Amino acid sequence: MNVLSSFLAADALAGRTAVVTGGSSGIGLATVQVLLSAGAAVALCGRNAERLDGAVAGLREQFPGAKLFARTCDVLDAESVKAFAAESLAALGPAAMLVNNAGQGRVSTFADTDDQAWMDELKLKFFSIIHPTRAFLPQLVAERQRLGDAAIACANSLLARQPEPHMVATSAARAGILNLVRSLATEFAPQGVRVNGILIGLVESGQWRRRFEAREDKSQDWATWSADLATKKHIPLGRLGLPVEAARALAFLVSPFSSYTSGSHIDVSGGHSRAA
Repeated sequence: MNVLSSFLAADALAGRTAVVTGGSSGIGLATVQVLLSAGAAVALCGRNAERLDGAVAGLREQFPGAKLFARTCDVLDAESVKAFAAESLAALGPAAMLVNNAGQGRVSTFADTDDQAWMDELKLKFFSIIHPTRAFLPQLVAERQRLGDAAIACANSLLARQPEPHMVATSAARAGILNLVRSLATEFAPQGVRVNGILIGLVESGQWRRRFEAREDKSQDWATWSADLATKKHIPLGRLGLPVEAARALAFLVSPFSSYTSGSHIDVSGGHSRAA
């Protein structure tokens, strides 16, 4: 699927700056690509300097002349995030769009999760949103006054509504993020800043590619193997999602095209959600 296909016009977000955390790979990188293709200036951050440098090199080749700023940043370090916000402001101007995307899941049952693991997981999920939101909120409020719209979108998981016993800590934390988004949407509404999220199901990633490479039946190609996986996981559309499909939902939620949407979540799971 071509990330540059006509989702948004090439100048739809011109004159606006977006910030994407966890932007060096996967859904975060795809979100950066979608936003750049729509004319936005984009600041991205990631923890791994080598991966970030590689992503930026690819982006500059793909989008020559794009307004782009990148910095290594640990979203769990408040001072690091503040520095990223200040440097992004100096490089690209104030942010009108913030995509909170950093974070990963933990596989463990209740019996296998000790107190420190619980604390680490809750800290990662909550503060990967809290720190960037605190740091960029003044910019978002200012841009709302100037442009008429500013928004935050948070990448969350379907685990928030459909917990899995083998991911007990992540499922619980994801449910908390669901309510955090709704609370922030209510609190920020008087300032005109919208807050929404997406709930991601199974999306193609390095993890699934590694499992494919380790498959027992080597006669299966990726399409067959992933379709079988989708069937086993009860995904009605019969396939895994693509990072760009989640990215488009995030880009929509931070764009003015969703200007009357706040406190909501878009399900990006191929119909897998069983929640009402």
